[in-house]
Amino acid sequence: MNLLEVKNVKKSFNDLQVLKDISMSVAEGEVVSILGPSGSGKSTFLRCVSMLETIDGGEMIYCGKTAVKEQDGKPVYVPKAELKEIKHSFGLVFQNFNLFPHYSVLKNITDAPIHVLKRDKDEVMQEAKALLEKMGLADKGGCYPYQLSGGQQQRVAIARALAMKPKMLFFDEPTSALDPELTAEILKVLKELAASKMTMLIVTHEIDFARSVSNHVVFMDGGVIVEQGKPQDVIDNPSNERTRAFLKKLEA
Repeated sequence: MNLLEVKNVKKSFNDLQVLKDISMSVAEGEVVSILGPSGSGKSTFLRCVSMLETIDGGEMIYCGKTAVKEQDGKPVYVPKAELKEIKHSFGLVFQNFNLFPHYSVLKNITDAPIHVLKRDKDEVMQEAKALLEKMGLADKGGCYPYQLSGGQQQRVAIARALAMKPKMLFFDEPTSALDPELTAEILKVLKELAASKMTMLIVTHEIDFARSVSNHVVFMDGGVIVEQGKPQDVIDNPSNERTRAFLKKLEA
C-alpha cells in the first residue's frame, strides 16, 4: 500500500516555478531518498508534502486519504478537521532541530502527544523514556536543548516525531547542520529506523547513506524529477547526463 501519493504537483514563488510537475509515491515500509543540487526544489517539495507550503496544482494522498485534489485546474484542500487528521499520519524532522528551547528534552517529546492527541500522561511519559533510551539519551530527559550537542538535539527531534506515532517520517537534510562525527550518529539512527520498517522520505546529500538504506532514490533538478529507481541504478549507473554530472561533482 502507498502511504504517500503525489500527482502532478506544482509550486511557484511569484514568477519562479520551483516544482514543475512532480509525481511520486512512497510505499509502506519503504525508504525513499531525494537527491539533487541546491535549488533543485527538494526542500520545497518536502515542505509541500508536509503541508508547510500550499501547492499551486496537483493532488496529494496520505494513507489512502485525499488531502488535496485538483478541481477546474486548481488544488482544493479538504476541510481543516480532515486535514488535521491527515497531518497526524506523518512526522517531520527539520535540519535545524526546531526544539522548544524553554522546554526540557522530556517536555519537548511529551507535549504534543499529551495536549494535541489528548493521550494519557503516564503512558506518554513511559513511551518518551523508552524512545530516549532507544536514541541513546536515557540520561538527558531533564536537560534543555542548549545543553546538548547538535547530534543529540537531532535525536531528540526524531524521538519527538516518533512520539506522535506517525505512519511515516519526513526528513529535510537531517545531517546538514552537523559535523561528520555527529552525522554518523544520526545516520545510525536512520538505519535502525529503516531496519524496523519505518516508512521514510528523506531529502539528503549523503550519497553513501542513500545507497545503503533506500529502496528508491529520486534525483531532482530544476524542479523536475530527472531520474528515479533503485539506488544501484540511479547512483551507481545513472542513465541521465544531469544525474551523472551531479554525482561526479560530489566525488570531486
